[in-house]
Amino acid sequence: MLLALVFVAAPRSWMRDIHGLVDLGEMPDTPIVWYLARSVSAFYAVTGGLFWIVSFDVSRHHSVLWYLGWTTIVFGAALCVIDVQAAMPLVWTLTEGPFVTLFGIVMLYLVSRCKHTPAPNSATHPPA
Repeated sequence: MLLALVFVAAPRSWMRDIHGLVDLGEMPDTPIVWYLARSVSAFYAVTGGLFWIVSFDVSRHHSVLWYLGWTTIVFGAALCVIDVQAAMPLVWTLTEGPFVTLFGIVMLYLVSRCKHTPAPNSATHPPA
């Protein structure tokens, strides 16, 4: 997800070329298309940064990782529906949503196998 950061500033020619390579035809040259391509890329990069940060202390961020796992599964299912409704190419539809869903499932499995360190309670651990 962090790699999406490249497309926040990538030349339009790169995005047009990739658009054609994945069998999506001619990329429309309208402001909303460029806005969505860049803003969604930025959002993916921000989300990837969150995954990266919480990965350094799985025990401490246990509840955040549970949330991310479940929302990733829901997001993957939503992508499956969106891809079908948008008539995306079959290879895209069969890989994007299912892969995201599988990632969420694997994440929940791995988090369930980690020890959880509860957050300090303010009553027992006063602020420093």
